[in-house]
Amino acid sequence: MENALRTRLLAGDVCFNGWLSIANGYSAEVMARAGWDSVTIDLQHGVQDYQGMVHCLQAVAAFPVTPLVRVATNEPGMVGKALDAGAWGIICPMVNTPDDASAFARACLYPPRGARSNGPNRAAAYGESTPYQGLANDRVLVLPMIETAEAVSNLESILDVPGVSGVYVGPSDLALSRGMEPKFDLEDDATLAIYATIVRETARRGQVAGIHTIGPAYAGRMAEMGFRLVTIGSDASLLLRAARDALAIAHSAAASGGALKGA
Repeated sequence: MENALRTRLLAGDVCFNGWLSIANGYSAEVMARAGWDSVTIDLQHGVQDYQGMVHCLQAVAAFPVTPLVRVATNEPGMVGKALDAGAWGIICPMVNTPDDASAFARACLYPPRGARSNGPNRAAAYGESTPYQGLANDRVLVLPMIETAEAVSNLESILDVPGVSGVYVGPSDLALSRGMEPKFDLEDDATLAIYATIVRETARRGQVAGIHTIGPAYAGRMAEMGFRLVTIGSDASLLLRAARDALAIAHSAAASGGALKGA
């Protein structure tokens, strides 16, 4: 089986990524039904645990959406379990140095290119004429996060680590590490210059630039800038936004109706 997301990204296509922070198969199914190119199950800041991750992977398997996982830390056992469960790619936080990136890549890849342990329980189903172990190294996405000033300073050496597919920007932590308010969708010139460098250096190597955004319009701008894997919010943030918008419209309509009735 092909990793359709990886194929599209490396061809230069823009892919929009949903973010699953809620540990529930039904909410994952609803998100997958929306038409995302991929969805990422968040084990770091979401309320997901391992079993919740598996339920989400099972739920999205019915749809043409590629499942990714963001692990909580750069730890080989956690990376391997997420891949064995069926993730087609791993996003890893706080990768600040080439050594960090090398350890992460080795955890994602089987020998001789890495040190991933054999035991692809659910992922084994991805193997058809070729067993999964024979195709995984060439199809799994390995995406270290760039989310500190140190990581930015080491960007090129991180990208040059064998096995790395590109990078994924964590804007709020990147802002925090630079003495700024930890926010998404930043507009300051210094941040946008960092983004431009990330896009340029990944494109130069034929790699993937990914980023997390909150607003759909900003997400479109990042895609126009050259980011190819673009996340828009999360299941929880989209739910909250839709609920607030619905309530605001209902309150407004009720107030208008009351005014007309009083008149």
